[in-house]
Parts: sequence; structure tokens; C-alpha cells
Amino acid sequence: MAEEKLAYFVGVDIGTTAVRCVVGELTADQETPSIIAATSAPNSGLRKGNVAHVDEVAEAVIAAVTEAERTSGREIKHATININGAHVEGLNSKGVIAISSADRQITPDDRARVEDAATIVALPANKEIIQVFAKNYRLDNQDNIKDPVGMRGVRLEVDTHILTASIPALRSLDQVLAKVELMASHRSVSSLASAEVVLDRKQKDSGVAVVDIGAATTNVVVIEDGEVEHIAVVPMGGQHITNDLAIGLKTDLDVAELVKIKHASLEMRASGETSFVHGGQELRFDREKVKLIAQARVEEIFEYVDREFKKVRRSRKLPGGIVLIGGTSKLPGIAEVARESFELPARLGGNWTHIKKVVSDFDNAIYTPAVGLMLLDMLLGPVDHGHFSESSPSWLSGWNISPSSLLGRFKRH
Repeated sequence: MAEEKLAYFVGVDIGTTAVRCVVGELTADQETPSIIAATSAPNSGLRKGNVAHVDEVAEAVIAAVTEAERTSGREIKHATININGAHVEGLNSKGVIAISSADRQITPDDRARVEDAATIVALPANKEIIQVFAKNYRLDNQDNIKDPVGMRGVRLEVDTHILTASIPALRSLDQVLAKVELMASHRSVSSLASAEVVLDRKQKDSGVAVVDIGAATTNVVVIEDGEVEHIAVVPMGGQHITNDLAIGLKTDLDVAELVKIKHASLEMRASGETSFVHGGQELRFDREKVKLIAQARVEEIFEYVDREFKKVRRSRKLPGGIVLIGGTSKLPGIAEVARESFELPARLGGNWTHIKKVVSDFDNAIYTPAVGLMLLDMLLGPVDHGHFSESSPSWLSGWNISPSSLLGRFKRH
């Protein structure tokens, strides 16, 4: 009967305005888990993606996880979580080692050694390495090797992309998790997690960017040849649009948020007057003015994102285009603004249907990062057996990462 027990995986997306928890359940005959719980709780303890009030964030995490436990019937002690904030940065690094074995054959230990050598970089005292992605290897000047194990040579090199984060920010997040008695199996950025959900292998090979526009930050990941080329976090998001509307329309923040969510549009036909009742009072706003205010901020966000593309010489050079996700991506007409701003194809990434959803009232756009974190929880494997049923299905021990996954050469740190 042990073989029939199900494995489950958990992703927790700690966002500026909400904490979202997704639980996925996997059977031996499935390639991807079925979503059996998707919960959300309001969060007011973050500032610009960083933990500002530990207790408030902890309360939001407890609320989301407790509801997910009730819905799924699973006890949640481990989860893969996101890290956020402008302190999150990616940098390229190289590692070089000499092969000393008598037959000069590359072993998995040699591959691990060269990847470790790539992490020997000069980092500021307040920064820590979170993830290391091996992009390609070179063996005695033979380039573009995806996996050198089994080959023979003398000098092995590797190109990597290293994700770093602020130590104080990470420790604040650890304090939150300690309060809620939740262990982080793995940590990642939401854009990378979402890429596992919204991209196929062809897009990852051709060159594509995932842009996750959250409330206070915009997460960016650039992928090419199936490898992570660049990761960055822009400290600007949907809340900035709300703030601009509050100033431009001379109204309260809660009214500005309602205008943004229900009435703002970047489409060409957005014109005329809109009105709605709030607090017993009828409020009227000019659609064109709302559009101009919102579009100005969206274009500024895209300008900062394009600066990140320029750092890796990918501005205007991503055949797979731009995939927009996150709550702000629901703004009507934002894909067209992205096409004009980046001069590239652009689409919304919230229309995926390949993962089965047992739950109802599921909003793909806002839950995509949490679903991606849940998939990473599966792909990267558990720290221990806390993720699984009391007797883990033996078929999980031979689990293979999909060839289209970005994590085939991911190194935990």
C-alpha cells in the first residue's frame, strides 16, 4: 500500500500585498502535480519586497498555510519560498580546475569541484549566494559542452550565473519562518519559478524574458539556450501605479486602487468618463487621464527592465519575446505597451492550462509564482522526507528533471 501513497509539494509566495500558498499532489503516473490547494492571505509587513514587520508577515504566512492545510488535508512543515527586493542580484562567474586522475576522465566530483570554484567570487560582506546555475562547460578549449561527465581532458572550465541576496534580508525572512515553524526547502525568485510554469522548451532555447510585475517589485529573468542568463529585481510595481493615480486624480489610496483594478486600461479605446459608488458617494474620473497616468508608470517600469536586458546585451534581441505575469499584468492593454516599449513580441503568461487544478476560483495570473515555487519544490527535491507521506513512494527516488527545466544543472547553496 505504501506505493499508492501520494507525494505532495508546497510553494509559498510571500508578496508585498499577499502571501499565497499552493499545494500540489503527485502520483506515479503523473508528470506534473495536481493543484489541490491554493490559498491567499493579505500581507502588510513588507516594504519594497523586504520584511519590515516580522510579526505581520508571520501572521500572513500562518493564515495562508493554515488554510492550505485545511483545504489539502496535509500538514505543511516544509515549502519552497521566494526571495524578493532590489538586493537580489545575479552575476556571471567562471570556474577552472585541473583534472588530476590518471585516465583524465571527468567524474561527477570533478563537475562539482569546478562549479564550487565558480562560487569563489568577491562579494560584499552583506551578500550571500543563494543559487548557482551552470550554463556551459569547456574542456581543453572545446566549448559549449552541456555536461562534461565521461569526457576526457586536462582543464575543465564552467560558466555560471550566480544569484545573490542581502544577508540581513535573508535573516529577517528566516525569523518569519521560525515564528511560523516552516522550513524553507529551497529559496528562489518568483520570475524563475514562474518560468517553469509559463515557458516551453522552444522559448527557453530561442531567448525569452519573464517579467513578473508585483505590487512593489518587478522580477526579471532572461533565459537563452535553455540557460539562465540574467536575474534582477526592479524596485517598482503596481503600488506605484496606485500612488500615481492617487496624486493625479487627487483621491484616496483605496479609491485609487479600485480605479486601477476595475477601471484603468492602457487600450487605445480607453476614453470617456467612468463612475462608481464608494462609501456611499458617486466618484467620477476621466478614462483618458487614468490611462495616461497608468501608462506613464508602466513605461517607466519597462524602461528599467530594458536596462537589465542591456546589461546582458539582450535589448531588442529576444526572439521568444516578453512574457508578463503578476497581478499588474492583468491591466488591459499592457502587452501592447510592452511590445512597443521593448520592440519585441509580448504576451500574458497567465493563460497556462497544462497543470491540473482541483481547486475552484483559481486566478492563474496571480498564482503563477506560487505554482512555480511548488514545481521547484518537486524538481529540486526535499531536504528530508518531510514533504512526503509517512512512507515515501519509492518511484520518487528515481525522479528525473524534465529536459525543458531550467534546473538540470542547478546547484543548491
